[in-house]
Amino acid sequence: MSKTRQLVFACLAGLSFSVGLVGLFVPLLPTTCFMLLAVWLASRGSPRFARWIRQHPRFGPPIEAWEHEHAIPRHAKILAVTMLLASCAVLAMVLDSMLLRGGLIAGLLSLGLWIATRPEPARGVSCGEMSSRPIPKERLSAQRLGR
Repeated sequence: MSKTRQLVFACLAGLSFSVGLVGLFVPLLPTTCFMLLAVWLASRGSPRFARWIRQHPRFGPPIEAWEHEHAIPRHAKILAVTMLLASCAVLAMVLDSMLLRGGLIAGLLSLGLWIATRPEPARGVSCGEMSSRPIPKERLSAQRLGR
């Protein structure tokens, strides 16, 4: 991969990470999805940055759980579904268009159902144990794409 492409991926990873940080403080802005995107981008542009995110005490465990098991921790599920329900309530009160309101609420409820049905990470697995396990090859997008 060219240095320019690596730089672009690294910059986008930094931007995604920054938006994820803002999501910690802004209620309706998600954090984990931006962190997952940041790790994916960083793995192509700055493996050191990707490793740092994965080993971070706050952001690492949910990312590791998703990469290894496609699992979402229970506390994250509860928070996500609660915020989605709050968003539905706000949309129901604010939007005038019945079609737009119904479509957005149906989409948010579908997303909430999808999140709620994801498995939870294996019990008893600490952050350190997860970090030491290799990521299965079929889960690495770069390898699926033949890069």
